[in-house]
Amino acid sequence: MKLYHSPTSPYVRKVMVLLHETEQLQDVELETVANTPVSPAAPLLSKAPLTKVPALERPDGPTLFDSRVICAFLDTRAKAGLYPEGATRWDVLTLEALADGILDAALLMTYEVRLRPEDKKWDDWSEAQWVKIERACAALNQRWMAHLSGSLDMGQVAVACALGYLDLRHDARDWRKGNDALAAWYAEFSKRPSMAATRPPS
Repeated sequence: MKLYHSPTSPYVRKVMVLLHETEQLQDVELETVANTPVSPAAPLLSKAPLTKVPALERPDGPTLFDSRVICAFLDTRAKAGLYPEGATRWDVLTLEALADGILDAALLMTYEVRLRPEDKKWDDWSEAQWVKIERACAALNQRWMAHLSGSLDMGQVAVACALGYLDLRHDARDWRKGNDALAAWYAEFSKRPSMAATRPPS
C-alpha cells in the first residue's frame, strides 16, 4: 500500500498514529506530496479526485480517502478495535467527527492567512472559525473527559491530533485556557510513542 502523505497534515497524522499503534507501518510506503487547495499535487489527480491527503493506494481496490475511511480500513485490517462494536462505537465516531471539525475550522484559519490575497482576507471569518474551536474544546473538557481517559480508541487519537495542530498553527490563541482537564489529558497522551514519532515539524 502507498500512503500519500504530508508531514504537517493533521489528518495524515491520525493515520500515522494508527499505523504506529497497530504495528502496520512496515506495510505502507509513504509518498510525500506538496499539496494545497489551490495547487493540487500531480500524483493525486488520478488517485483521489478531491486531491486531498491522506489518500491510501491499495493493490486490490480503489484508492481510499479521507482520513476517517482510511483509519477505519486500517483498524479493520489489523483487527485492533480502535472502532469498538456496540454503543461505544457511536461515541468514538462522534468524538472523531468533533475532532475533525476542529481541524476543518483550524485549517480554514490557516488558509486565510497563508493562501488568501491580503486584500481579500476576512478577519470576521477567521474569528468565527475560532469560536467553533472554542466551543468544541469546551465540550471536550466538560462532556468527554471520562471517555478520553478510557481505553485507547480512534476518538482519542483524533482529538490529540487536532489539539496538536492547534499548537502547531494557532498556539497564540491558547486553546488550553479554561480547559484544564483537557490540557492535562493531552499532555499525558502526547507522551505516547506514536504521538512522539509523528510530531510535525514546526
